This record gives sequence, C-alpha cells and structure tokens, in this order.
Amino acid sequence: MTVFQHIRLELAREPGHPHGDAGDGWDLVAPLDDEGRLDLNACVAAPERCFVRRFIRDATIATGRLRHTVGDQWLLDLDGRDDLDGTGFRLGEEHFIVGEYVSIISASGQAHTYGVERVVPVDDGERSAAVG
Repeated sequence: MTVFQHIRLELAREPGHPHGDAGDGWDLVAPLDDEGRLDLNACVAAPERCFVRRFIRDATIATGRLRHTVGDQWLLDLDGRDDLDGTGFRLGEEHFIVGEYVSIISASGQAHTYGVERVVPVDDGERSAAVG
C-alpha cells in the first residue's frame, strides 16, 4: 500500500522576507518514493488523494489538487483560484526531505523558494487536518 505524506513547505529567505516566513506556504498530501521524490505512478493511480493547501499568515487561502501535467510539470491547482495556482519548478526531481528547498512559480510567474519543514505519514482520515 502506498503511504501518502503531509508535506509542509514554508517560505524561505528572499527579498522582502530576509528571515523567511513560516506563515506563508503550502501543505501537500502526496506519495513519495524511497528517495523522497513525488511518486508519479502512485499519484496517477490515486489522483483523488493528492491535495494542496495554500496558506498565508497561517490562514487557509484555498485548497485544491496536486496534479501532474504535460512536460513533466506539477500543478498546485487551487479550486476556483487560478490566480493563486502554483507550478513546481522541477518539482518531480526535488527531494521532499526536511531541510531541503523547493521552488514554486506563482500564477503571476514569480519564483519563490520554500523550505521543507515537515514530512509525516497520513491516512485518509487525516487528510482534512493536513490541508484544511
């Protein structure tokens, strides 16, 4: 059985946020392979279990789905909020291991770096707690 993980991403240091911002980020629920990368086959087999939550100042802004798209791109597809969707920059190659960094490109085309702050297993009943 594939184990899905709750992955917490928090904004890393960048201009305007010299210390990063733990209240600005993404929660993902997705399966990872043995190396901590997104498990494409498991996502394709159970797309209804791949969730995203966008939060700012710790408040949920929107929730939606993590989807694999053409050109090996990953979309953080927020329900009804195309203006807030994110695209993972090389997200399929990234290691979702605490202490690593990943880049997400906002709908406006601006790249932001997020630190992987938490990776913990979840079961179906815990999905709502992970993504709001």
